[in-house]
Amino acid sequence: MKVGVCIFPGSVQGIAGVLISSQNVPFVWRAMFGAACIAAAICAATMAFQPRFKRSVREDYPNWEIESGFEGDVFTFARVQYNTGGFRGRGGWNNDFPDCDWNFSARLQELTSYRVDPNGVVVRLTDPELFEHPMVYMSNPGSLVLTEREVVGLRRYLLNGGFLLADDFWTRRAWEQVRSQIKRVFPDREPVELTRDHEIFHIVYELEGKLQVPSIFAWQQGDSFEYWHGDPEGDEDPHFWGLQSDDGHLMALFCHNNDIGDGWEREGENTEYFKEYSERVSYPLGINIVTYVMTH
Repeated sequence: MKVGVCIFPGSVQGIAGVLISSQNVPFVWRAMFGAACIAAAICAATMAFQPRFKRSVREDYPNWEIESGFEGDVFTFARVQYNTGGFRGRGGWNNDFPDCDWNFSARLQELTSYRVDPNGVVVRLTDPELFEHPMVYMSNPGSLVLTEREVVGLRRYLLNGGFLLADDFWTRRAWEQVRSQIKRVFPDREPVELTRDHEIFHIVYELEGKLQVPSIFAWQQGDSFEYWHGDPEGDEDPHFWGLQSDDGHLMALFCHNNDIGDGWEREGENTEYFKEYSERVSYPLGINIVTYVMTH
C-alpha cells in the first residue's frame, strides 16, 4: 500500500509531494499519513512566518477544532516525562513546557497539510500510549538516567518504527550522559554525527547557516552557548547525533549544544530573536524532522 503525503511549507520550497511505503507501520500512523494529504490545502510559497505575542495561558494560544472524521488520525506532539532532574536538578522533562508544545503544534497545523492536535500529550516510556505516536520529544536530558523499564520501553518503541527527538542539552559531559543511556537501550548501536548533506536538513526547508539556537536568556547576554550548563571544554558547536535503524533510517535525533524548543516557546518575546532563531532554525528544522518521520 502506498500513501501520499503532501507538504505545503510556507516560505522556502513551495510544495513537496512524497510517497511512502506503509508496510510494517502501525495502522494509526498510516491513517495519519493519509489524513495529511489534502489536495486543496495550499500555502503560498511567499507566505512568511509572523511572530506571535508572548502568552501565558492555554486560552491565549491558537486553538482549533479537529475536523470530523479525523479525530483519531491527527499528529499529536508527544512529550516524554521522566523522573530524572534536569540541569542541576531543575527543569527536567517539563523544560519549556507547555508553551513550546503548543506553539510548535500551531505552526505545524498552519504551515503544512498535517492535521494536528492543538493540545499535545505527555507520555512515559513505559506507557502503552507511547505506541500511538510516531514521534516523541524529550527535553533537557543532560542528566538522564533511565529505569530498566524505560530502557525496555524505548527499545521496543524505536524498533517498532517510533522516533525520539532529544533537545536542549549542552556540554560534552551532558552528551556522554545521554549517550551512555542510549547504549543501554542499544548496546550494539552507536550514534553518528549527521553532516549537513543529510536529508533531514533539506527534506522540506533548505536549512542554511549555523544551526544553533540558544535560549533567549543566553542570547540576551550576547551568547550563543548556554554556559550555565558547564564548561564547554573547547566545543561550543552544535551537533546533531543520529541513531540509525538496520535499514539506515534515523530512529532518533539528539540536538546537542542546542535549544530548539526555546525557539518554539519564546517566539513572541523578541522580534529579532524570532527572526534569527525561531523562523530561521527552530520551526523549519522541526517541520523537517516531522516530515522525515512521517515519510520514512
